[in-house]
Amino acid sequence: MTYIKTDIPQPGIIELLFYKSSTGSALSNLAHTLLLGPSTLTSGERELIAAHVSRLNNCEFCHESHAAAATTHLGDNGKAIACLREDIESMPVSHKLKALLHIATRVQQSGRNVSPDLIENARKAGASDECIHDAVLVAAAFCMYNRYVDGMNTMLPESKDEYIDMGKRMSKGYKYPPAIIRWFVKNVMRKNPVKIKPRNEKAFAE
Repeated sequence: MTYIKTDIPQPGIIELLFYKSSTGSALSNLAHTLLLGPSTLTSGERELIAAHVSRLNNCEFCHESHAAAATTHLGDNGKAIACLREDIESMPVSHKLKALLHIATRVQQSGRNVSPDLIENARKAGASDECIHDAVLVAAAFCMYNRYVDGMNTMLPESKDEYIDMGKRMSKGYKYPPAIIRWFVKNVMRKNPVKIKPRNEKAFAE
């Protein structure tokens, strides 16, 4: 179980968001802005960046859920995600996005690892200043989300099939519900707990 008592029987960050509304609201609305707000990158592209960084951080919940959201946005039956897990260059996406994913890889390691040549490569591939800004910000933010989810020892859904519906819901938005709706949702979640399992301490992608 999580390291703290939340009384929210839900997997991953869902449990934490509903545990403390002040931080839950801020984190939910930030995710909504980053992934569905105005950007020169599509929501599908931004979800791919989030899924990629989460995989590099070995955060299974964030990777699987955002991979499912990316697949929903792209409508490609998971082809881009399958290629992403093998090799960025094999992905059926633009050269611009591939260049941005390479930048995100460096952000995951350290912000200082983002080099001028990577930025120049992205520009040559058609990335604007806003594209580069948003890719770096999404990558950096998801390092924080991943460490929050795993640092609190959150649980995982018992079946990976649950990520499919989760991704469909996430693709519609991340905005935090108002207090009255939140109270109702928390009661529903307590009465209908999701079957969960502990994290695998080994790298889930192995």
